[in-house]
Amino acid sequence: MTSMTAPPDTANPSKSPVAFFGGIDTHKSTHHVAIVDATGRPITDRQFDTTPTAYAEIVAFFKGHGTVERVGVEGTGSYGAGIARALDAAGIIVREIARPNRQHRRLKGKSDPIDAHQAALGVIADTHTSTPKSGDGTIESIRILMAERHSAVKARSQTMNQIHSLLITAPDRVRQDYRALDKTRLVTILTRTRPAPGDDPDAITRQTLKRLAARHTALHDELAIIDIHLDALIRVVNPALLALSGVGVVVAATLLTAAGDNPERLTSKAAFASLCGAAPIPASSGQRIRHRLSRGGNRQANSALHRIVLLRMRHREPRTAEYFDRRRAEGLSDRDIIRCLKRHIANEVFHTLTHPSPDAPAGVALRARRQALGIPITVLAATLGVPYQKLRRLEIGTRGDTTLEHQAHAALDQITPPATP
Repeated sequence: MTSMTAPPDTANPSKSPVAFFGGIDTHKSTHHVAIVDATGRPITDRQFDTTPTAYAEIVAFFKGHGTVERVGVEGTGSYGAGIARALDAAGIIVREIARPNRQHRRLKGKSDPIDAHQAALGVIADTHTSTPKSGDGTIESIRILMAERHSAVKARSQTMNQIHSLLITAPDRVRQDYRALDKTRLVTILTRTRPAPGDDPDAITRQTLKRLAARHTALHDELAIIDIHLDALIRVVNPALLALSGVGVVVAATLLTAAGDNPERLTSKAAFASLCGAAPIPASSGQRIRHRLSRGGNRQANSALHRIVLLRMRHREPRTAEYFDRRRAEGLSDRDIIRCLKRHIANEVFHTLTHPSPDAPAGVALRARRQALGIPITVLAATLGVPYQKLRRLEIGTRGDTTLEHQAHAALDQITPPATP
């Protein structure tokens, strides 16, 4: 019997590369990086600074230990934003880690190496993780402008409240001069005043009121500039979003910011509704089947959906009015109906975010057709039963409303053009 020798590649098969997983505990000045194997056993860990050079060192640190399957990063929207972008640019899959396991923290304590190791374990199981926002496109610019806008709105409100508060305790002569004025006229007149110099309470009050009014006016002008910039960016990214009924510049910017520069990370309508806090949460037990309201998610996006519902209710948008009447007949309260509508609108917004159409209906074509037929805008508005200002904003492109535009085109088909003399 002769023995047979196996070929070298069969007798000594090459080992496949071992996959490793990483975890990063992020801080303002330092990041702690941990590497574990597929079973969760610690391989190594190390601390790095938060500089571009250190980010390159972290990438080399991962690649120097083999094939990195995934890396879990805490706080990709804050301290971990820089390293997340660096890892993504290096071709490493990044997953955002939710809050650390509190039960493990109570048992094992807390430190940077422990938190980094827990982040690596979390990315192995891929539970309570998500794809982070890329944060490197136009929507990141929109997010920055929205943060500036939020602070400007807050400062303007505080300034106005301080003016009213100061007028309550002001000397009688000052209070009598301005007590009958509304907000707009009050700011305008205070800005134009020329208070006399002096150190008495009357003079100081008038000087302070003028400076506060000037601050309010400056913040108002700043908000106008921000809104113009936001409108231009939104029309570049997703003009179809502004064509939805009840969606303006601020609402559109809020929803775009919630989705991020990579909306494809939202895998379904249910995922987007959950992100916006508009998805009901199961709360069943035994034979009782029920759901409860979600109080999580992005609260700014939830507020934007709520605002869309209120605007559609106010303007009696046909689909919204029909839905309200039908659900009221079924015995639902207005609060429950609004919650249901927010979920429906979340589905509509999700489709628009993931399928941006640059060919959204434009009011300019409507205006050209109306003028070609010689029909005044007031006649068309009266036929539709809407204020002519609303129709005018649609025609000049400052307000999108697909439903109204289709109704206007249908009305133009029915209106008899005036006879030419």
